[in-house]
Amino acid sequence: MSISKGGYRIIAYLCVGLAIAGAILPLLPTTVFVLIAAWAAGRSSPEFESWLLNHRWFGPTILNWRARQVVPPRAKAMACTMLAVSWLILFYNGFPVWLLVSLGVFFCGLAAYLLSRPSY
Repeated sequence: MSISKGGYRIIAYLCVGLAIAGAILPLLPTTVFVLIAAWAAGRSSPEFESWLLNHRWFGPTILNWRARQVVPPRAKAMACTMLAVSWLILFYNGFPVWLLVSLGVFFCGLAAYLLSRPSY
């Protein structure tokens, strides 16, 4: 099964919207959605991909990732902080133990992967 250009375009726009929301909301990541948006835009809309690559906030992140899979130290610190804050919010709001454990394992794996990426 393949995705049409229109499908990739929808994914790109949706991910940019989620990235913008993630810049505001602590439980939603930004960088991962920007990277997915750039990937999908590259398969559907050269104009939209160009806009993303030349964007003053999104562009450097995409270009660094594409060139060397680099994550800036500030982005690593922010992501790990937000993962911890998100987990603590769930903990203090009394979410079920099975969910806390599952998310804790997932968040630790995500943080380990992120921290293993080069920084510039």
